[in-house]
Amino acid sequence: MQFRYRGYDREGKRVRGTLVASSTEEARRKLADLNIRYDTLTEHNSLSLRGLMTRQMPGSLLSALSRELASYLGSGMTIVTALKLMENQHRDEKRYSVFLSEVREKVDEGQSLYKALAEQKVYTLPDFFLQSLNVAGQSGKLVEVLENMGGFFSVQSKVRKQVANAMAYPLFIFVVAMGMTGFLISFVVPKITGIFKDTGQELPPVTRFVLSLSDFLSQHYIGLLLGLVGFLILFKTLYRRWPAFRRGIDALLLKIPIIGSLIQNHELARFSYILSLMLHSGVSYAQAVQLASTTFGNRALRELFDRAGAKVLEGNRLSHALYLSNGIRLKRNFMQSMALGEESSEVASVMFNLSKLYNEENEERLKLLLSLMEPLMMLLIGGIVGIIVMAMLLPIFSMNLGAKV
Repeated sequence: MQFRYRGYDREGKRVRGTLVASSTEEARRKLADLNIRYDTLTEHNSLSLRGLMTRQMPGSLLSALSRELASYLGSGMTIVTALKLMENQHRDEKRYSVFLSEVREKVDEGQSLYKALAEQKVYTLPDFFLQSLNVAGQSGKLVEVLENMGGFFSVQSKVRKQVANAMAYPLFIFVVAMGMTGFLISFVVPKITGIFKDTGQELPPVTRFVLSLSDFLSQHYIGLLLGLVGFLILFKTLYRRWPAFRRGIDALLLKIPIIGSLIQNHELARFSYILSLMLHSGVSYAQAVQLASTTFGNRALRELFDRAGAKVLEGNRLSHALYLSNGIRLKRNFMQSMALGEESSEVASVMFNLSKLYNEENEERLKLLLSLMEPLMMLLIGGIVGIIVMAMLLPIFSMNLGAKV
């Protein structure tokens, strides 16, 4: 990530600029090393040409890369030979082939796999992935780490696909419901309105509401559509470009019943697994905590662990630092497990088991939640159509009864 800063150097002169760091805490340490006292320090999303050309490597592709490379290296091949073989196998995938070619060329020039992956300009790769390979290359555990990373990215990709597939049908039902409602209110209801106006009788409240809604939508549907599109674009832009806005939204999501628990389980499971993996790979505890914190997608949780990670560098335990931190209250079993692992020096194994527990818990909750969404959607459609039909039929019944009397 890039950070913009403004402040004063050691001579008291006003300075400003940008620097690259994996977290806010790391950016602060780099400024301290440069003897710069900053006034403002904000994350900056660069719109450079490289930023437009590069994109995050998909999890499924990261999994395939890790597993293939681990398989070839485990069979005794050199890194250059393995990359050349992978490049030939993936010639039809142009972007991926260019990526492999660029990495192979850098390794062939004498660079380590870590540096080659970090300096290539085709894909951006996660910091924790690169740092794990860096440590693994130095400790001789490259094949083991690649296999574990392949499994991790495979599980993450599988979870995303399961959620997307499970959400497809409810979303389809919702879109159909909204489309049908809009059609009834915008085209069917106005044609029946003339009948009611000619009678001159007082209409039921539900009928008046539906007619008013129909008139409003018929006259302003273009503005409403443009407003909705504009709102979504503005929201997405603010969420990506304004850290304070994203932090507020992410913190709010964590407070929503059921949804907040699912998000926290997912984020903590990913953090726990990566922390466990890095500790097994030989990364120091403080560095492993910092790198594992970069896996958080929720900005509020990430900043919480960034602050706690800075205290770990000072010699504190992570469980103690998190307990003393203000803001989000983490799950009790996570805090207890972390404290137990630190007390017994078994953080890696405890975190690995905890990640499995959270993944299983989330899988069961998602199945239950998604199984309830289908009948709820059907009830929503039935309720909307029922209200419209009732609004149209009540005046007709009143007219018939009045004629008989």
